[in-house]
Amino acid sequence: MQRLYDFLRRHPAWVDGFWAAVLFGISVLSGTTMEASQGTDLRALTVPVMLLLSLVVALRRRMPERMLILALAVGVGQLIADVATMPADFALLVIVYTVAAVGARWSSRLALSAALVAASLAQLRWTNHEAGTLQNIAITVFEAVPFVLAWVLGDSIRTRRAYFAQLEERAARLEKEREAQAKVAVAAERARIARELHDVVAHNVSVMVVQADGAAYVLDAAPDQAKKALETISSTGRQALAEMRRLLGVLRTGEHQEAGEYVPQPDVQQIEDLVEQCRESGLPVDFKVEGTPRPLPSGVELTAYRIVQEALTNTRKHGGSDVGASVRLVYFDDGLGLLVEDDGKGAPHELYEEGGYDGQGHGLIGMRERVGMVGGTLDAGPRPGGGFRISVLLPLKPAH
Repeated sequence: MQRLYDFLRRHPAWVDGFWAAVLFGISVLSGTTMEASQGTDLRALTVPVMLLLSLVVALRRRMPERMLILALAVGVGQLIADVATMPADFALLVIVYTVAAVGARWSSRLALSAALVAASLAQLRWTNHEAGTLQNIAITVFEAVPFVLAWVLGDSIRTRRAYFAQLEERAARLEKEREAQAKVAVAAERARIARELHDVVAHNVSVMVVQADGAAYVLDAAPDQAKKALETISSTGRQALAEMRRLLGVLRTGEHQEAGEYVPQPDVQQIEDLVEQCRESGLPVDFKVEGTPRPLPSGVELTAYRIVQEALTNTRKHGGSDVGASVRLVYFDDGLGLLVEDDGKGAPHELYEEGGYDGQGHGLIGMRERVGMVGGTLDAGPRPGGGFRISVLLPLKPAH
């Protein structure tokens, strides 16, 4: 049965053709029976009317507006030619329903108007003289009701289909929006991981390079200093690997990792350790904290740490020999201030141009992205008299 139902849904024209044939057969049979019982002949126009009304049913879904005009013309012809009502006139109900459901709006209004007028015209044309006036009015109303109900049913079907179409469109639009948001989230996560990897690799590798150069320089003259430099390289490498494991773990899916496998996100408290690491690598750094330290949102904590890390890395890269740096961490009532300065030769102009030194959105442009994500401001550029300055203000919100 399901296969038959699916077949009929795929071929509605065949269904309409079948019912048109049934309607024509019933009309002919009814006319023949009436002819035999009353001893009258079928009028010459009766069969063409039956055929045309059956055609209305057969083609109602293919061309509803045209079939409505044809049905109205046939109905008017019946009135003029005095062709009595017959079973084939059921096609008038069918076409009224059809245009109300799927036809153009003008055809739907025309069908409703014709439905209200048709019964009155038919009653006037074939008045029952044996019935009283009230009875004729009641008959007129009774004959008009099916046409009105057919139109109401068709119009409700149209409204229901429009509602479901709107729901489908909204669902499709929401699906597209979800896909777009997912793509944006993926891109943002990739950018975040890229910034993290850049900060981790750039800082730790620069420390390792400085220590390796120093170890090579004092290897023969001061073995103890060379050994200390190698130990620093080893610890720095382990720290870099631990942070990279944590970042790469974000990319893994479907794997259950132990809670202690990855190091936690760096925070403001670890800036002092970062400064000490730079001092051990040979970069003199003056570090001060002003104001009252207090808990910060995790995003601000990580942003502050990464900015100091990137700034000190740039100092080692571009400051030249005998460069010194200073880091100021200031707690305001409504913000956290960072000031990182050095007295070196300064970074190349391209470093603080839009796009970063490498043109890939890292370096200082990465700092700007980080600061922008937490709603802060960043000012970076050469200092008067030499060196480089990075000034940042990060807004604070109560930590939850």
